[in-house]
Amino acid sequence: MNNTKLRNIKLLLLDVDGVLTTGQIIYSGKNIETKMFNVKDGLGIRLLQSAGIDVGIVTGRTSEALLNRCNDLGITMIYDGIKAKGKIFDIILSATNLQAHEVAFVGDDLPDLSLFKKVGLSIAVGDAHDAVKKNADITTRRKGGEGAVREVCEMILKAKNLLEKIIETCE
Repeated sequence: MNNTKLRNIKLLLLDVDGVLTTGQIIYSGKNIETKMFNVKDGLGIRLLQSAGIDVGIVTGRTSEALLNRCNDLGITMIYDGIKAKGKIFDIILSATNLQAHEVAFVGDDLPDLSLFKKVGLSIAVGDAHDAVKKNADITTRRKGGEGAVREVCEMILKAKNLLEKIIETCE
């Protein structure tokens, strides 16, 4: 694990399907799309935000379920419907006044590779495609939608020596 890269992170970008979810998409009647999110991942995001580290979304799909979850978690940086994820990175850097080495991205599949090449820290979830794992700086033990994001959040907080302090505030 690269603690120096983890310490530099000021923005955590997340893919959605396969990272915040297991990758399953449920369609019910009238074209309503349903996604299941892990509450532990949500708490990890909130802990990161409480430490002053921003969280954003970069995903190829658009869904009302995602927008509802982001609203619930206070995530306002949402880039959805993005097919070429690497092309959005300069816009993100400009909007946040950050440098590439201050940004991490968590992904799971081939469309994520273009952004992996640009961020300071690339992270694959445990059940990511082999090519994604091969190009990642870090691979989580947990699978997407099953606590991988929480694992990443705690890695960042631990590297910044903030995890214990945050845990104390939760008691």
